[in-house]
Amino acid sequence: MSLKNVRLEVMKYLEKDVDSLIEKYLIPIDNIWQPTDFLPNSEGEKFMEEVKEIRELSKELPYDFWVVLVGDMITEEALPTYESWLMDVEGVDQVGRNSWGKWVRHWTAEENRHGDVLNKYLYLSGRVNMKEIEKTTQHLIADGFDIGTDQDPYKNFLYTSFQELATYISHNRVAKLAKDKGNKQLSKMCKVISGDEMRHHHAYCEFVERIFKVDPNQMMMAFQHMMKLKITMPAHFLRESGGKIGTAFEEFSNTAQRIGVYTSTDYVEILEKLLKRWEIDKITNLSDEAEKARDYLMKLPSRLIRLSERMKIPENSYQFKWVEPAV
Repeated sequence: MSLKNVRLEVMKYLEKDVDSLIEKYLIPIDNIWQPTDFLPNSEGEKFMEEVKEIRELSKELPYDFWVVLVGDMITEEALPTYESWLMDVEGVDQVGRNSWGKWVRHWTAEENRHGDVLNKYLYLSGRVNMKEIEKTTQHLIADGFDIGTDQDPYKNFLYTSFQELATYISHNRVAKLAKDKGNKQLSKMCKVISGDEMRHHHAYCEFVERIFKVDPNQMMMAFQHMMKLKITMPAHFLRESGGKIGTAFEEFSNTAQRIGVYTSTDYVEILEKLLKRWEIDKITNLSDEAEKARDYLMKLPSRLIRLSERMKIPENSYQFKWVEPAV
């Protein structure tokens, strides 16, 4: 049986539990928070006062903070790309509307709120160039991406397990920075977004755990493949108007590292947490090839730490079109 057919069989086998996993990890629409819970009430008499408060508090936040917040928002707003990518994964049936397709739709619906609330907040803040941000968002969706997972569910679930934890870290750190500057509402907003990301991380981790139980050799090989490729964040494909793919991400990444929102050390720690979560060192009855893959994975964190220690982050801020220059 081909690898593709094996994966389809595994996905079909696991599908029987997906509805219960949706109940476990996703929150009913009538119960979950919505963007309006964190934004001025446009129907209320105090709307203008509330907007003025946002604009005043925004003045206390530094340039690099806004760059990171904008980059996070644009990444969240590119959700159509992520949904269309996952809908094409082997075992996800959009036409037949199977349970895997249901997961992707419901996960997308939850994630959609993140870009929505951040977008509106940025618009009201008066601190950013919304037209340039909108151009970058449109570029990101129009350009699409290739995260190296193909249509392989094993690789895609590895990717999302890693990426969801990375976005949790980023939003959580932004929340802390906002709180330190006295912006409690923005902090609360980013904190609740990070909570969603952590739930989704646990869901995708459980998908991987279940695959390890039924197809440990190929799951281990997929894990090695993704880590050799290196997990590419969706923001890797950012570009400003008139720019090329890659430049904006490099500077965005430098900014995030400079203010401690997401660093190379975080990347290593995420890998270590996944190795521990899936108990990679304890999996038995592996093939010789899978054993070599495991050996590679177990040694990888120390190698990455040595590499991260040699990295140097520019001290000066790059001037993005998204945000007005620091005064």
